[in-house]
Formats: sequence, structure tokens, C-alpha cells
Amino acid sequence: MGERWAKGPRAVLRALREDLLTADPEGLPGARAPRWLDWRPALVVPLMLIAGTLVILGTEEYGEDYGLGDGLGLLLASVQAAALIAGLYFPVPAWWAATLVMIMATQPVADGAVAPHSWIPGPLPAHAGVPYPWTSGGLVVQAGVLFLLALRVRLRAAATALVLTLLAGLLLLLDAVGSGYHLGSVSLAVPVLVGTTVLGSALRGRQVARTELVAQAELTAGERARRTLLEERHRIARELHDVVAHHMSVISIQAQVAPHLVADPSDELRENLAGIRQNAVEALTELRRVLGVLRSEEALAEGARHAPQPTLAQLDELVAGVRGAGVTVTARTTGTRRPLPPGVELSAFRIVQEALSNVMRHAPGAEVRVETGYHPSGLTVRVTNTPPLHPAQPSPGTGHGLLGMRERTAMLGGDLATGPTPDGGYEVTAVLPAHATNPTTEDPV
Repeated sequence: MGERWAKGPRAVLRALREDLLTADPEGLPGARAPRWLDWRPALVVPLMLIAGTLVILGTEEYGEDYGLGDGLGLLLASVQAAALIAGLYFPVPAWWAATLVMIMATQPVADGAVAPHSWIPGPLPAHAGVPYPWTSGGLVVQAGVLFLLALRVRLRAAATALVLTLLAGLLLLLDAVGSGYHLGSVSLAVPVLVGTTVLGSALRGRQVARTELVAQAELTAGERARRTLLEERHRIARELHDVVAHHMSVISIQAQVAPHLVADPSDELRENLAGIRQNAVEALTELRRVLGVLRSEEALAEGARHAPQPTLAQLDELVAGVRGAGVTVTARTTGTRRPLPPGVELSAFRIVQEALSNVMRHAPGAEVRVETGYHPSGLTVRVTNTPPLHPAQPSPGTGHGLLGMRERTAMLGGDLATGPTPDGGYEVTAVLPAHATNPTTEDPV
């Protein structure tokens, strides 16, 4: 039982040491200064004017009303005024300084050196209305440093500082009353100190919430971008599966038929061809297993899942469909047409398809030019459009078409360039090599 009761005081002392026995509030949890305090250098000038006024007021109150003399009164008032300015940068030491000055200044009064408001019958002294244990200037400083402290430290630390301040004032008041003096009232000090502390903590809590919200929004945006990238790669993998599966099927069939095309095939030839066919069948099985993981059954209709993937042979049909939607499209082909690897033709078709879809969504009324150029090293596709004739309506698309183009181009080791044209239109140019190089594997997210 005794050990349990001892845990409470130890916890309080530990919290006090962690929260209020440090000179650097940035080392405390969640102690980042509010954004408006970034203009602290500009706030120093008006605070210095306020501090100067408080020095004059405090010197008079401490020197005459508290009977400390002009020299000591000026020193204590200057320390308190300096604490108000220092609170912008070091709120914890500033609060300690203001509180200690309050305690030191009131000791002569509590010890009976002066009697601001005596119980003794007769006329009251000239300084009977002096506030105690805070002077008017001291109360302003104490409220200011508590406010700046609450802005920078967590609620527990601000509440501890407030409790210690009020407790010190109460003890000083009881000490003075016990000495035969009735010294002022805390009816004004308590709501002022509590109100400024609550206001500072509320502003800090709002800043912390906004900071966490921004951090969460950035994290969510990053996760969304990564998820979108993975989904786009899955879609590309689903499309390329059909291309690879076709070639593996052809290899399997050719390996099975080849022995019958030779008059007297040797056993070694039959064995090698059987091995080729077996490997092709196993690879095709693995491809179908991977496709089962990547492909969503509800994403595509049954007919679409088994339809052949498009090639550049269907490019004219694509352009005709866009013209039918009311878009002016001009198509032009340079170089000698020749068959290209299925992956290149599929990627080129999808890039043109996505570029045309973007024009219809984001550039209504624009004219489009589609150019395909065959060259010895591969293929170049270029889709340009003129400026839109009127503003585009909000698009229901996902807004990740450029990401898909970039992924397809990088997969083939090609280059993609997108951006506005000098006349206000837009251009998409992709250079796709006929033979895939080694693309970078660095994750763009």
C-alpha cells in the first residue's frame, strides 16, 4: 500500500522534470511552435514597447507600493519584462523567471514590512489597493508567459505550470493573511491566468491537429499513387499475358509437329523437341496461374477477357471511332509498315488510345493529329492537339492515363515526352524500340 501511494508523488516529480525543467521546448513531445510564431522577429518590437511600459509600471509598484525601493523594484520589473520577450523563444525558463520574481517581490509584504490593506481599525494606508500577490504589471507578464508556454508544450506541461503558479500565489496569500494582513484578492488573477492558458493550449491543439492532418493527407496521397501504379502495372500484365501466351502456344505446337516433318528424326531430336514442348506447356501453365492472381473477375466481361489484344492494325478503327464522336482527327503514317513485336504494337495502340481519350475529356473542340513513324530501330507515335475551343467539363476519369503511358514506355526501354505545345495545345510523343532494351527497375513512387 505504501509503495502504491509513493508512486503518485514520484510520477508527479518525473512529469515536472520532463516538462518544466528544460530550456528547449522543441525537445518536448509535440512542442513545435505554431506557424504564426515564424514571425517572431517582427513580434519582438511591439513586445519591447509593452515591456518598457511594464518596467516603468513595475518599478513604481515594487519600489513604492511593495516597499522594495527603486533599485530593487527596477531590477525585478526588468527581469519580468525581459521574461515576456524571452517567452517567444524560451517559454519554460521565461515562466520560471516570472514566477520567481513574483515570489521574491512579495516576501517583504508577507513578512510585515508593509501593510497594503490592514485589518487594524482606522484609515487605510495610501497603498491599500495594491494587488497581491501579483501587481497589475506582474499579472500581465504572468498571463503572457503562460500563454506562450501553452503554445509550445503539451497540455500536461501547461496545466502543471498553471497549477504551480496558482498554488504559489495561494500560499503567498495565506502567508500574508496569517501574518495579520488581508492582502487583495485573486478573483481577477485566477480567471485571467486560466483563460490565457486555455487559449494557448487550444491554439496549439489546433496547430497540432492541422499538422497531423497534412501529414496524413501526404501519406494518403503517396499510398494512393503507389496503389494506382500497381493497378496500372497489373492491367499491363493482363494485356501482355495474351501476347506471351500466344507465342508459348505456338512454340508448343511447333515442337510437337516438328518430328513429323523430318523423314527419320533421331532420338536426340525427338527428346529435345519433347523437352521444348514440355517447357512451353509448363510456362504457359505458370502464366495462367499468375494471370489468375492479377486478373479481377469482376473487372472485365467474359468476352473482353478472352478477346485478342489490339495491334496497330486496329489503329484506323480507333481513329474512326473517335471521329464518330465528333472529334476532328488526322492520321498520318511515315516509313514502311512492318510487323513489330506484339508488345510494341499493343503498347503503341494503348498510348494512342489514352492520348485520344485525354483530348476528348480535357480539350473539347480541339483538332487532333496522330502520327506513327516506322524507322529501323522501332516506332514513334505522336499525338498532338490544338487548344480547346471551350473549357472542359469535370472529367469522370481516374486521371492516371499518363502514368500508364509512362509505364508501357519504360517497360519496353523507350522514351516518353508529354507537355503543352507553344500554341496552347498538348503533345504526347513515345519512341518505342523494336527490340526491348534493359529498362530501369527503379520504382517511380
